[in-house]
Amino acid sequence: MVHLVLFVILGIFLGVGGWQLIVWLGETRDKNRKYQAANTHALERNKPLLVVGGPWGNKRARHWFNKPAHGSGDVCVDIDRRAIDGHPHGIIANVTHLPFPDKIFGAAFVSHLLEHLPTTNDAKKALDELNRVAEAVFIVSPSRQSIAGWIIADHHLWVWQKGDRTYIKQRGKSDIEEEYVKPADKDDR
Repeated sequence: MVHLVLFVILGIFLGVGGWQLIVWLGETRDKNRKYQAANTHALERNKPLLVVGGPWGNKRARHWFNKPAHGSGDVCVDIDRRAIDGHPHGIIANVTHLPFPDKIFGAAFVSHLLEHLPTTNDAKKALDELNRVAEAVFIVSPSRQSIAGWIIADHHLWVWQKGDRTYIKQRGKSDIEEEYVKPADKDDR
């Protein structure tokens, strides 16, 4: 009987572990695809690529193993110096107040950043600012299938894109999903 219980417990752990591996691989594929799309978009417009959310994150292990989470673009912005360490054009700035002129970037790639903002209003301010400085914005954030996305304490929002639409949801507050409308598109509605 004890062996059966241990076998069932092992099966559950392997099942959940396999599921999370598949989720992580999907997130990694999505992140790489969006980074490439953002880079291509910027290159086609002959403008620089802005990366918001530094490729090194705030964990030293990425430096030790020389494994950044994604490319660093032409200009890289983060509020934590460790995340942009060594970037020739790294800038410490808040995503809600970017120190750049309008439409200077061909694209902005935003990786695992917006979910850390405290409210949907803060996320909308950040998206307004990103759309002000870049012609297109590519967002990567944790999947709702990711256990880590649920248990990390400073993840306050769910943010995702479907086509050219961006959606924001405050975690644990309501079932209301808010669609973000770019400032230029607000007059069209």
